[in-house]
This record gives sequence, C-alpha cells and structure tokens, in this order.
Amino acid sequence: MQPIGDGQRRIGMRIRRSGRLAVVPLLLLTSAACAQQAGGAGSGEADSPERSYSADTVVFRMDHTGGFVTPAMLATRLPMISVYGDGRVITQGPVNLIFPGPALPNLQVGRISATEVDELLKAARAAGVGSGADLGRPPISDAPSTRFTVLGDNGAEEFEVYALAESGDVTTGLSADQRAGRDKLREFAESLTAESGPLAAAQADQQPYAPSAVAAVAEPWAANADAGEQPEVTWPGPALPGADLAEGTGLGCVTATGDEAQQVLTAAASANTATPWVSDGKRWTVTLRPLLPDETDCGDLTTNR
Repeated sequence: MQPIGDGQRRIGMRIRRSGRLAVVPLLLLTSAACAQQAGGAGSGEADSPERSYSADTVVFRMDHTGGFVTPAMLATRLPMISVYGDGRVITQGPVNLIFPGPALPNLQVGRISATEVDELLKAARAAGVGSGADLGRPPISDAPSTRFTVLGDNGAEEFEVYALAESGDVTTGLSADQRAGRDKLREFAESLTAESGPLAAAQADQQPYAPSAVAAVAEPWAANADAGEQPEVTWPGPALPGADLAEGTGLGCVTATGDEAQQVLTAAASANTATPWVSDGKRWTVTLRPLLPDETDCGDLTTNR
C-alpha cells in the first residue's frame, strides 16, 4: 500500500468537509418540514408544535343540557359530538322514526388526524367557545342549552348557550352583539355535520361504536297503549333497579361491564324502548346508555345533565 501524500490528505479533507456541509441543509429542511406539519393547539402560530393528548381525554364536545324532557331522558342523553385525544370522533347516527324506538342508540365512531384535532379547536375558539361572552337568553320556553367543551391549557373549558338552535329568527330580547355571537356559534355548530366541515374525515369512514360498559336507568314498568303488547325480556345485567340515580327522580341505575355488558347489548338488539325487562320477578322500563370512553359508571350520568 502506498503512503498517503500531502495532496491526497488535502483532497480527503475537502471531501469530508464538503460532506458535513451537505448534511446541514438536509437537517434544516427536515426540521422545517416537521415544524410545518405540526400545528399548535389553540394557537395561531404556524410553527408551534401539535399538542398531544391521552387517548380517552375529551378534547372537544358538543351536547345539550336541560330542556323539557323526562328525568330518564335527561340522565341518559348522549353528547351530539365527542372528540378524543387520539382523534376518535363519536357521534349519534340516524335512527328510524318508529314507535317504540330501538332500545339502543345508534352511536358511530370515526377518526380525524392530530392536525385536524388542532384545527377543530382553533375553529371552536374562533367561533367564541371559551370566550365567556354573554350571549343572552331569548324569550323561548323549555328549550335546551347547547354546551361546548374544549380542552385548554388549564383543563376543560365549558361554554353554554341557551336555545342556540331555536333562536335563529329571534329578534327580541337579544342585543345586536348577542345575535351576531349566536350566529357565529350556530354556524360553527352546523359546520360540524357538513361534508366539508372539520369532522368530514371522521364522517367518511364511520363504524358502529362498541362500548365496553353500559349504564341502565330503571323505573317501574307501565303499559303503553300506543306501543301495544310487548314481550318480556329477562334482564341479563346486574339486578335492577340498582342505586338511586338522583334524589327525587325515582330512577335507579346499574352499570354492566365485561361479559354482562355484552349480554345486555345482545339482548337489547332485539328490544325497544317499551320492552318490559324482568329482574327478580319484577318488570322494569330500562333506558340504556352506552358509556363513552371517558365514562365509567352511573355517576357520570349525573354529572352530564
């Protein structure tokens, strides 16, 4: 092997130095690309990183509270839209307008990307969610309130507006600023079910939601003449009626988990809202409420009313 001369050493040094310089732009380009892909949560900065959330944490939710409904319906009402930290989007699907209706709600689950989660939160805040603005109370009776929940730096922030959907044409009892604020928030709410809205990706690939637990709100069964004769179904879950759900409601509640939850879901697939469920020789009307990923038992129903 021939010894390396000074000229060869100089050439080798130039090659090595050139190689190092070539790597630097590549690293800079890679870093820039990553920064562009990561959008900030709740921030307008284009180069801020995406927020990361635990899978079962609610980062956005839209639901109804209050209104003129029965205590059982009030306790078991499902959110219209729930978005979780891993991008899952759980919504209520269409249900046939028949009476009596099916025993189980039609829950669907889709998914959006981390970037789309961030864009959703930005759109919610741009529409006024979390602003604390006073949007007034229109002269409408017995309407529900629409509640928006967004996850911020200090935890969940709620923004509740009475009769949001019902007040679109109301011109009395609200100031011009309140009407404008309601219009902006209503437009945002309507965009959530639009084909080109922030949840479009989740709507394009939905599957039935499979809960791991089901809450059952029970009350003594009473015949409904409009429903006709209904066959009894043996209740396969924990003994009814369970613990009192809330004082003065006359409702009990049990939570079925594991194999019992699957048995309840199987039995409910062929039942309806007027089915007499039999537990320990007594008949019960049971309103079934699949629990969402952030819920664990009947206690969650009382906190979401």
